Amino acid sequence: MAENERELRQQICEIGRLMYQKGWVAANDGNLSIKLSEDRYLCTPTNISKGMMTPDDLIIVDAKGTKVEGRRERTSEIMMHLTIYGMRPDVGAVVHAHPPVSTGFAVSGRALNQAILPEVVVMLGCVPLADYGLPGTPALSDTIKPFVPKHDAILLGNHGAVCAGQHIWQAYFRMETLEHVARIALVAEMLGGPKLLPRAEVDKLFDARGRYGIKSNTTMEPGCPITADDTGGERITVTRDELISLIEEAVSARMGR
Repeated sequence: MAENERELRQQICEIGRLMYQKGWVAANDGNLSIKLSEDRYLCTPTNISKGMMTPDDLIIVDAKGTKVEGRRERTSEIMMHLTIYGMRPDVGAVVHAHPPVSTGFAVSGRALNQAILPEVVVMLGCVPLADYGLPGTPALSDTIKPFVPKHDAILLGNHGAVCAGQHIWQAYFRMETLEHVARIALVAEMLGGPKLLPRAEVDKLFDARGRYGIKSNTTMEPGCPITADDTGGERITVTRDELISLIEEAVSARMGR
């Protein structure tokens, strides 16, 4: 085994443990992969906790998903990884997990596409939501195809999320950023809704990527991300007492009082 491959195996195991410790995966959830060459992909096998892997547990598949090395069996979800590699020559690694808050957005049918944090706009642009596809079938890969060319992070309907990067640590950090913004978005919703950045500021952030040394396929498109200029209409605010009164009226009406 080449020294470089040994190091990559160690990195996958280390990231798998981090994902498990952060609660992004449970039991045998999730999978990770690294592109070794055009026809060799190092990946996590099926039926193993990502927090308890050893380098020898990892397997190698070819571009068709056929296992060519390793004692364990391949995950059926490797085809989602191979779809991304096939559509994005710049991608060198893929991470799939079920981080709770961002997966909550996916389960509720909501993309993470609002311009709320400068760092996220710069790093990810926005995170679209793919339709549900049965895990382990071509349907899962098909649902992400419209988004792969222009997005590095994608929410999977009723499933989880997948992130791609030039290397495994970049893919992992994109997943970390995704879950971080999901948590902040959730808190903002609980506090009455986020205050979105205006389009002019978002344009500046996209233009600043070069200065920050960030390469991304994500471009500014209508509704991705959604800016303050896109929301339209007048925002309505209520006091705490008014909100309580509205809730009491709604409860009373529902109970027929």
